Amino acid sequence: MPTYLYKARDILGKRVRGTMEVATKEELIDKLHKMGYMTTQVTETRPGADLESFFSKIMPVSSESMTMFYLQLSNMINAGIPILTALHTLNKQIENKKLKECVGSVWRSVEAGDSFSQALSRYPRLFPKLFINMIKAGEVSGKLDMVVRRYSRYFERQEELRQKIKGALFYPIILLIAGIAITLFIVTFIIPQFTEIFVKAGIRLPIPTLVLYKIGVLIKRFWFLGILFVIAAFIGVKYYSNTKRGRLTVDRMKLNMPIFGSLSRKAAISRFARTLGTLTASGVPILESLDITRDVVGNEVIGRIVGNARQAVEKGEKISNPLKVSDEFPPDAIQMITIGEETGNIDEMLDKISDYYDLAVEYAIKKITTVLEPMFLLILGGLVGFIMASMLLPIFDMMKLLGR
Repeated sequence: MPTYLYKARDILGKRVRGTMEVATKEELIDKLHKMGYMTTQVTETRPGADLESFFSKIMPVSSESMTMFYLQLSNMINAGIPILTALHTLNKQIENKKLKECVGSVWRSVEAGDSFSQALSRYPRLFPKLFINMIKAGEVSGKLDMVVRRYSRYFERQEELRQKIKGALFYPIILLIAGIAITLFIVTFIIPQFTEIFVKAGIRLPIPTLVLYKIGVLIKRFWFLGILFVIAAFIGVKYYSNTKRGRLTVDRMKLNMPIFGSLSRKAAISRFARTLGTLTASGVPILESLDITRDVVGNEVIGRIVGNARQAVEKGEKISNPLKVSDEFPPDAIQMITIGEETGNIDEMLDKISDYYDLAVEYAIKKITTVLEPMFLLILGGLVGFIMASMLLPIFDMMKLLGR
């Protein structure tokens, strides 16, 4: 069915707008009339030009706003407040304009007779497939409160894990950027001025000073080529990583990196276990759960293994068999999944695996931070020492010349 963008006014004259999927314009106008709205404009949206696509481009929703939305929605539904009332209340409280517009549209769609999952599915860029399918399963099973609570907890833990990883890398990255900026300033502005003084004094430049001087001259002359090279390299890597082969290669490199490989693997396994456990506990069928998990696991190597597990389950085999054959999953995770399959408590086992690997990721982050900080300081210290040596050596030669 086509999707229509509408504008209307309520009984108080306040303007409202949103989208709704109906067969005809007349049906949309009739639904809005029954809801107490006077329709002022109705236009059929084109693919990629609907309300959600427009707002997603100009007003992104922060993860903090989404976390608060899921948490508030969970608290209200678990308190026994009807979904329609909860959405209406949240729509009044939300500050982010894009999220407010989308939640208002979802509320009006539910008020018009759509299910909650159907209304959410019109905003796939804002509400992930995982959340929509869990809501659909909750509506069928009558356990919507439990499902929303589980997803709220899931999203909060995933965001917490993401923030820990970002926080661990923030200081080393700032240190590296500052070091590069200071080095470029010294090489392109300070070294050339000293070099001119030494050349006028007839002092032969030592090799370190000459090397830095030549590098500074090249940077000042061809700086635009360096920027173009960086942009071209970034675009090339981005394009290659978006292809199937490139994504597989890049993700395999992430898993095999000396320092960050262990962190990437643990984070991917935690995401796999948390997602699959949340879906199965929410009543989503196992095949559909594996499909969704494959898409959101965040690593193509692990995702393909999950895809193999999905094919194995479809043939009547266990999930643990393809995981064991792949050699990408650690033995303890495979053993716990096997026990979960045998006892029928796989969702509980997956939650335990995720809790354990969340803790393992936290320890890995601390370890990486402990290693990276002195490593960057050592590198920057060596670089500063080399620069200082290149400046002091000619000064010593000048003092010897003046002392004769």
